[in-house]
Amino acid sequence: MKDIEESPITRNGNSLILAYDHGTEHGPVDFEPMPASADPTHVFDVGRHDAVTAIALQKGLAEYYRLWETENDVEGGAPLLVKLNGNSNLAAREDYYSPKQCSVRYAVEELDAAAIGYTMYAGSVHEDEMWTDFREVQEAARDYGVPVVLWSYPRGRGIQENEEYTGQTDPDVVAYGARLGLELGADVVKCKYPGSQEGWQALEDVVGELKTVMSGGSKRSDEAFLDDVSSTLEVGGNGLAVGRNIFQRENPEPLLDKLETVIFEDESA
Repeated sequence: MKDIEESPITRNGNSLILAYDHGTEHGPVDFEPMPASADPTHVFDVGRHDAVTAIALQKGLAEYYRLWETENDVEGGAPLLVKLNGNSNLAAREDYYSPKQCSVRYAVEELDAAAIGYTMYAGSVHEDEMWTDFREVQEAARDYGVPVVLWSYPRGRGIQENEEYTGQTDPDVVAYGARLGLELGADVVKCKYPGSQEGWQALEDVVGELKTVMSGGSKRSDEAFLDDVSSTLEVGGNGLAVGRNIFQRENPEPLLDKLETVIFEDESA
């Protein structure tokens, strides 16, 4: 595990990652509630809010981001986190698998990435293949000195067919996924909210000093969203990786202002 307290993707030890990989994972449907969000430059601009410590993009959008910065003489924007793997909702698959579209070398040397991200679907029949991919990613990241954020989303037949689990947000499943972040060498692990503060506490109990961030999930009211974020921070969470709850809002700035105080200034929701 790498000490990332001084990393550009953290502030006061915490992070607010603006995730914008939804066009790959979900397609245009996630942009329909807020049509402007289909324009990447709109979200790039949103990511310039002081609260955002990193913007997570797939390879193509990461290239676009760097071009946009150059053409518009933009300085001081959010550090780039390149998401190395992803998959679409279009293909018929035996089970969940997320192939790589980008190498650590390209992300760091060509795109000047401050961090890299990788999605792991533990519980899928393709788990072994993803573990092999992640080993190569994690070791290459160590060579370059950049932190690794693991999207740890246990799902697939191993979860669906186990009668002890109630689904992907079962607290035992979420905690297991978080522990894998520690075991496999991630620097930050991103997990789905398990439905309660007690569930997040169970996660924190098994990850040692590993940084943890809550997945923002589907858009909901400001109040409900901020309550979930606060509940994770109160028991040791280190922030948030959020997309739809930001870019699906016509004016996300007030919510980002509130998140800044909650995540970095230790204010209550």
